Order: sequence, then structure tokens, then C-alpha cells
Amino acid sequence: MATMKNAKDLISLERRYWQAIKDKDWDMALELTDEPCIIAGAQGVASVSRDTMRDMMEQSTYDLEAFKLSENDAKVRFVGDDVAIVAYQVHEDLVVGGEKLGLDAAECSTWVRRDGQWFCAMHTESLTGDPFGRDRTRS
Repeated sequence: MATMKNAKDLISLERRYWQAIKDKDWDMALELTDEPCIIAGAQGVASVSRDTMRDMMEQSTYDLEAFKLSENDAKVRFVGDDVAIVAYQVHEDLVVGGEKLGLDAAECSTWVRRDGQWFCAMHTESLTGDPFGRDRTRS
């Protein structure tokens, strides 16, 4: 069913998505996004259309300066010929509200293939660290 080349191709798609966000290339990001796309993270859960996704990206209040995907320990599971799950660690260097911020997270995407093209149908992000937040600075 899935060859190693397929797994590497999916990790490459994740990297392309991150690069599009870094470059603010919303058209490229949307080319890789399913309609709708489910997103889950610290701000909750949403099912968003491509138009809503574009609005969210254009109105983002942060700049992604750099990212590093931990590809060597990434996990790829093909659920079928046209559905795959990709999970990995990432380090992000951001500017939020004018201040530099680095964070580490565990990410997971579900990709579906239609007519030979892969689309991200679901993406989650979970900040790494103590699940109770004891390792975070309190104000």
C-alpha cells in the first residue's frame, strides 16, 4: 500500500504548508487545505471553509519567523490508499505582539487524496510540556 517515498512525500507536504504560513503565501496554503478543514488547538475546535481559513490567515496577529520539523521521529500512518495521518514535533520561532517567542509543539494532520492531489482535512497542535502548565511563566 504505502511506500517510504509516500511517507516522505507527506512530510514534505507538511513542510510546504509551514513554509507557506511563514511566507504568508495564503494561496499555497489554501491549495493544500481541504474544504472544510477541521482545526483543533489551544483556542478550541473549528470546522472552517477555505474562505474562513483565508480570513484567519490574513488577520493573524503573529509572524512565523522560522520553524523546524522533527522529521526523523515523525510518524506516518496510511489508513487507506488515499488517507494518511502525519504526526511530528515542531519548534516555532514567532513574533507575537512585537515580542519574540519560541515554542515547541506536537502536531498532527490528516491528509486525504482526491484526483491525485493531497489535502489537509484536519490539523491539531498541542504545546509540549507539563500538561498542567506548571512549566509556563505565570503573570
